[in-house]
Amino acid sequence: MAICPECDAEIEVDEFDVDKGDQVSCPECGSNLEVTGLSPIELDVAPDEDDEDDDADEDDADGDDEDDDDEDEEEGDNDEGWEE
Repeated sequence: MAICPECDAEIEVDEFDVDKGDQVSCPECGSNLEVTGLSPIELDVAPDEDDEDDDADEDDADGDDEDDDDEDEEEGDNDEGWEE
């Protein structure tokens, strides 16, 4: 038995059927919960998947922009040499 950190409802979770990091849903409030401990079972509010995806997309976009800027500068240096 585990306790929902959102609504304090008792949630029946078999410690042999879950692993640390697994997600379960609270039947009372519907919150997505992550298993953070196994003996005893401990639950915490799971991070939103949408937020994680957005953060990863932003990191990729930032990294790509920086690489493109470096390439543009290098190409610009080469173009100046040809103009002479």
